[in-house]
Amino acid sequence: MPLLSVIVPCYFNEENIPGTFLRLLQNESLFPEEVTIEYVFVDDGSKDNTLQTLLQLKQQHPQKVKVVKLASNVGSYNAIIAGMEYAAGDCYVIISADLQDPPELMVRMYDYWKNGVKLIIGHREGREDPALERVFSRMFHKIMQKIAFKTLPDGGFDYVLFDRRIREEVLKIKDPNSNVLYLMAWLGFDYVTIPYKREKREIGTSKWTLSKKIKLFLDSVLAFSFYPIRAISVTGLVLGIIAFLYGLFVLFAKATGRVDVEGWTALMVVLLFVSSFQMIALGVIGEYVWRALDASRNRPLYIVDSVH
Repeated sequence: MPLLSVIVPCYFNEENIPGTFLRLLQNESLFPEEVTIEYVFVDDGSKDNTLQTLLQLKQQHPQKVKVVKLASNVGSYNAIIAGMEYAAGDCYVIISADLQDPPELMVRMYDYWKNGVKLIIGHREGREDPALERVFSRMFHKIMQKIAFKTLPDGGFDYVLFDRRIREEVLKIKDPNSNVLYLMAWLGFDYVTIPYKREKREIGTSKWTLSKKIKLFLDSVLAFSFYPIRAISVTGLVLGIIAFLYGLFVLFAKATGRVDVEGWTALMVVLLFVSSFQMIALGVIGEYVWRALDASRNRPLYIVDSVH
């Protein structure tokens, strides 16, 4: 009897959890009878009543629900890895607690898994989010398609079903500054994608702040691409060629006297431009060095406070 583990990271989701769990329970009737489902909720250091709400679910459904409480907020992707560690399934689903992703899609995902596919991705074909958020999301995924994953589905993805083998490989890596969903695709197993429309959030407000989005962008780019370093090298080479040609022009102008060579204005523009490039280059290199240092410390991605 296959066991499906549904992993739900939670952060300030006390209002969402009852409705989310009810819909997940209703979704069970769509699965074949032989499938057993467990729910692994991970409280990512919430400061509201998220944990109390989860413990109430645990009392009501002691055989179905596991609750993992983390000692502090470590981000949804690290919370997902914590959920993977405590899940016991043969296959696993990651779904958000705000239920913008339709649980009904799990059944189609499960069918693919039964046929031997190790990774099934639900990618967002459309989304009912604010216009500005849709624009930034589209830009992010276009950049990732260009510099890291050529076969990344349009619209991005947060909703996946994956095999135990993928779980084991991800838990071996435990990259402290990465995107765990892209990491699954990076492993190289064949995967299929299923398009769906992301629903509008009905309850509460997202805690996915701008600073967290910027960190996700940096982590995703720097963890899976050498493009920033290569871009610095190419830009430096181009600037070197321009400087050499400009030097030849100055020598020619001086030797012939045909052109008056202005001094400080042009020099300051070039100096400021090159200096700004150097600072940006140092910042990008520093990001790579920091991630290497952080990984070498081998600190845990999260501290588990309690498991129910």
